[in-house]
Amino acid sequence: MSRIAVIGAGAWGTALSIVLGRKRNHDVRLWAFEQEVTASVHDGRTNEMYLPGTVIPEAVNVSNRLDEVLNGAEIVVSVMPSSHCRRVFMQMLPFVSPKMLFVSATKGLEEGSLLRMSEVVTQVLEKNNHSVRVAALSGPSFAKEVARGDPTAITVASRDAELAHTVQEEFSDPRFRVYTNDDVIGVELGGSLKNVIAIAAGVCDGLGLGHNSVAALITRGLAEMTRLVVACGGRLDTMAGLAGLGDLVLTCTGGLSRNRSVGVELGRGRKLSDIIAGMHGMVAEGVFTTNAAVGLARSRGVEMPITEQMYAILQQGKAPADAIHELMTRSAKSEALAH
Repeated sequence: MSRIAVIGAGAWGTALSIVLGRKRNHDVRLWAFEQEVTASVHDGRTNEMYLPGTVIPEAVNVSNRLDEVLNGAEIVVSVMPSSHCRRVFMQMLPFVSPKMLFVSATKGLEEGSLLRMSEVVTQVLEKNNHSVRVAALSGPSFAKEVARGDPTAITVASRDAELAHTVQEEFSDPRFRVYTNDDVIGVELGGSLKNVIAIAAGVCDGLGLGHNSVAALITRGLAEMTRLVVACGGRLDTMAGLAGLGDLVLTCTGGLSRNRSVGVELGRGRKLSDIIAGMHGMVAEGVFTTNAAVGLARSRGVEMPITEQMYAILQQGKAPADAIHELMTRSAKSEALAH
């Protein structure tokens, strides 16, 4: 029997707990911040706040107490928003044991430090004298589709091959295929940066632009994502895989994408504050990641024009139509050498 703690009961955390709870040899504990989520799962076996209408297996036990969820856990899956990761792991410290394996499933970067989530986890635990074995989970995976059992393929990345294999074995089933990868930088940055490009794709839709525009945006978005990944030490081939191109296409085109939806509303002229207020607690990671991505790109001397324009829209109030016009009227370049 494998004991697995899932920290974060948003849509994605709940979906992962459902995947893990489908296997007979799993004891899954789900930590929820909100009391109403705990009550909903406990009483009705559904998370009506974040993933309504989906039944959560009996193997999943929910609690809002970290000590209960982490007690005896062998694998800890981190699925909280990036802005909460450091704080929650600080709260987890008294209940962490040396043998725990950690899996980060959050697709975002920490503002200020510009760190990837596995780096945040490692930093918090190592500063408190804990040895750390951590992997990153990413890929094209809408929570609603994963929860209902649609065939899905994702990637687990770790430089620790044994850890990656363990996570692959524990998470995989006929409806959830897990590949391994040793490029943690590429997998985590791919999963984070694609959210910024998805906002841009939504802006195109909100402005009433067609498929030509979105196809160009995805292609050039992948190019600038890849430049930054390689500059940070990741690999080119990772960006052609599930955590790069796969997740980018899904998030830029799928109707379930929260980041794309934010972009659509921005393109229609709504203010960011009003859009976020209407999301009822849901998080669009791209809004936060845009700031960190711009900072990371500037620190590495990497030009990311789409990301820069999204930053201008989100943080400086630039008109979406002006941002798209500026992208289209940049100086002419060769595609092979284009920045």
